[in-house]
Amino acid sequence: MFNNNSIAISVSDDESDELGRARARLRKKRKKLGLRNNSNGLSRWLIRKLLKNWMFLIFLPAAGLLLFEASSFVLSPHAGKSPNGSGSELSSIKKPSQEKKSEGNLNRLDPTTRVVGGVRERCLKLLPPEELDHLDIPSSKESTSPVSELVYISENDTPFLGRNIVFSGQSTNATRFNLFTGNQSLDQRDNSFKVNVTAAVHCGFYSQNGGFKISNEDRDYMLSCKAVVSTCAFGGGDDLYQPIGMSEASIRKVCYVAFWDEITLATQESAGHKVGEDGFIGKWRIIVVRNLPFSDQRLNGKIPKMLGHRLFPHAKYSIWVDSKSQFRRDPLGVLEALLWRSNSVLAISEHGARSSVYDEAKAVVKKNKAKPDEVEVQLTQYRKDGLPEDKRFKGKKALSEASVIVREHTPMTNLFMCLWFNEVVRFTSRDQLSFPYVLWRLKVLKNINIFPVCTRKDLVNSMGHLRKAKPLIS
Repeated sequence: MFNNNSIAISVSDDESDELGRARARLRKKRKKLGLRNNSNGLSRWLIRKLLKNWMFLIFLPAAGLLLFEASSFVLSPHAGKSPNGSGSELSSIKKPSQEKKSEGNLNRLDPTTRVVGGVRERCLKLLPPEELDHLDIPSSKESTSPVSELVYISENDTPFLGRNIVFSGQSTNATRFNLFTGNQSLDQRDNSFKVNVTAAVHCGFYSQNGGFKISNEDRDYMLSCKAVVSTCAFGGGDDLYQPIGMSEASIRKVCYVAFWDEITLATQESAGHKVGEDGFIGKWRIIVVRNLPFSDQRLNGKIPKMLGHRLFPHAKYSIWVDSKSQFRRDPLGVLEALLWRSNSVLAISEHGARSSVYDEAKAVVKKNKAKPDEVEVQLTQYRKDGLPEDKRFKGKKALSEASVIVREHTPMTNLFMCLWFNEVVRFTSRDQLSFPYVLWRLKVLKNINIFPVCTRKDLVNSMGHLRKAKPLIS
C-alpha cells in the first residue's frame, strides 16, 4: 500500500554533486581555521616563554663568545708571552692577519713592476746575474766635495750626569743630549750647517762613558768591513729575516750585520734562535750592544741607522734596512743601480703618502707616534728657520720614508748623517720630519737619488713590526 501523505522529492545527479562540493569546502574551511587558531596559540606560547627567560637568552651567546675567545687565546703559540719571554705582557701576541701577511711576504723574489709610457717595466733595474757575479767595490776616486775632512767634537765629561738629563743653560727641548751625543748648543747647531773644507760636528760616541758598548771581537769584525748591509732590533721588537737574492760576489765581499741589545738576544734565544759560536745566525753577524745611551728605543735604533760611518770606519758603502723588512736583492747590484750608475752618493726612498713636513707632523701626532708638544717645538724651530711648506728636491718629494738608505761613506754624506742624527736627538725621533730640513740646510749636497716607492718595494719584503719593543728600565 502506498501512503498518500508522503511527498516525493526528485534529486538530479547535478544537484548531488553540487551538495558534495559544498560540504567539502566547509570541511576545508573548518580545517584552516583550526590550524590558524593552533598557530596563533603556539606564537603566544613562544612569546610568553621568551619574555620569561630573556636573561638566559642574553647570557647564552655571551658565554659562547667568551668560550671562543678563551680557546683562541690558549691555542695561540704566542699567547701571553712578552717580548722577553716572561709571559707577562699580552701586547706581544701576533694577530692572525699579521702572521699571514708576514708568511706570505717572506722569501719572495718576484720583481716589483710599474707601467711607464704604457710599457710595464721593473722598478729596480739590476744588472744581469752574470754581470752581478763580477761586480767589485770600486777603488777610491778623487773627491770634488766641498768637505774633505770631518772632525767629531769631543767635550769635557763634567757637565753630563747620565741618561736623558736636562743640562744647565740648555733649551728644554734638548733634554736627550747626553754623554753619547755631546751637549750641542743652538749656536753650535747653526754653525754645523756651515760647510767648510774641514767640518766639525757632534756625531755621537763622544765619550767612552757614553754607552753603546760593543765587544772587542765584534769591533774587530766591523773594522774589516768594506761594504755592509746592516739592521737592528732593540727591545725585542722584531725577528731577524735572512737576506736573499745575493750573488756569490756579494756573499764574499759584503758584511751583513744585525745589532741587538740584551733584550732582543734573550727574546730570540727563548724562541730557539741561538747565536752560533762564530757569532752568526745564518748570513747575519750578530753584534750585541750593551749600555744603550737612550731610554727611548726608537732613538737607540737611529745610531746604527744614521751613524754607520762611525760604527764601520773602514767601510766605503753601506745599505741600511729596517728590522721590519727582509732585504732581497744583491747588495753590490743595488749599489751599482742606485749609486754608481747615477753618480750618486746617497739613495733613499721618497715618502709614499705626503710631501710636506707640516702635513707629516699632523699625521705623526694623529697616529700617536710623537707627543704633540714635542712636534710643535720642532715645527716652530723649522718655521723660524724658514723651511718651505712643501720642500722639493730636483722636482721630487724631499719627504723621505727612510726604511732603506743606500750611501757612500764620504765626508759630505757622513756630515749629512751626523746633522740628521743631531736633529732626531734634539727634537723627535721621527726622522721623516728632520730629513727635508737637513737636506734644505745643507745646500751643497746635490747628488742624491730619491727613488720612488716601487723601487723600495723591490728592494725588500715588507713584514711589518711583529710586537712592541720593550723599553729600557731607567
